[in-house]
Amino acid sequence: CWSLSLQGNEVTAKTAFLFILPQYNVSVPTADSETVHYHYGPKDLVTILFYIFITIILHAVVQEYILDKISKRLHLSKVKHSKFNESGQLVVFHLSSVIWCFYVVVTEGYLTNPRSLWEDYPHVYLPFQVKFFYLCQLAYWLHALPELYFQKVRKEEIPRQLQYICLYLVHIAGAYLLNLSRLGLILLLLQYSTEFLFHTARLFYFADENNEKLFNAWAAVFGVTRLFILTLAVLAIGFGLARMENQAFDPERGNFNTLLCRLCVLLLVCAAQAWLMWRFIHSQLRHWREYWNEQSAKRRVPAVPRLPARLIKRESGYHENGVVKAENGTSPRTKKLKSP
Repeated sequence: CWSLSLQGNEVTAKTAFLFILPQYNVSVPTADSETVHYHYGPKDLVTILFYIFITIILHAVVQEYILDKISKRLHLSKVKHSKFNESGQLVVFHLSSVIWCFYVVVTEGYLTNPRSLWEDYPHVYLPFQVKFFYLCQLAYWLHALPELYFQKVRKEEIPRQLQYICLYLVHIAGAYLLNLSRLGLILLLLQYSTEFLFHTARLFYFADENNEKLFNAWAAVFGVTRLFILTLAVLAIGFGLARMENQAFDPERGNFNTLLCRLCVLLLVCAAQAWLMWRFIHSQLRHWREYWNEQSAKRRVPAVPRLPARLIKRESGYHENGVVKAENGTSPRTKKLKSP
């Protein structure tokens, strides 16, 4: 199925060009006859696999033509070089994702109408750009797993990166499969904006270690973002979906609006935000502890006493105004050479 049609009308050329692989979709008639909506299915795995290869190619292009050229000029160590490559790749990804996600949220009207995040649930039928965004997000974070081997990441860094990759995969796949795509878009927009600021600050720090102003800005934004994400999740899931009339568990129709499902989703979101906040506080405390240890070490170093510049003691005496004096203050006598 290389082209999708609805009542004899073919899908636009842009859709056919981007979705070149077969899709499991459900088309629904709307006021605009050219609009086609999609539904997730097992064939999405084929599309995700295709875009995993595309993402690996783009990853290699960014690494070779941008990051490698910059890192050669900076002359970084092996540890900083690995972190520079990681932050460089994530800056490109987060910047493109923030722009794309913001465009989707604005065009679909989710920002102007916050009640649309939970109204008309379940949101089974997705617009093309929403479905395509989620598939590309899943493809990117799945491609990050083999990249750990291709980039030769150190063994000490692998557990930390695996935690973040799995955390993103669980949240993105959960929002996509539980038909919470609208809420997931807003939460990803907030999260990616914070991550973009953090990795940008790391790049500036690697270029100049005295440049730490962006880290202070990120620290302020990080706490506010955690508060916004928790508030929005509780508002949409805890209050919005709880007031919906249809609260029957029906996987065939995509309805997961039950008390147990809502509690599980809220628990997952709250636990993830609490874990991120704990790691943030722990890193800040460690940074401040190291800073104060350095300051206290500088204060404990005793000052080296300096002798007067005009009096420099020697083995046989000392110099005063350019004349060698003995220890008793008299000038030493010059010895006469005996003639042979």
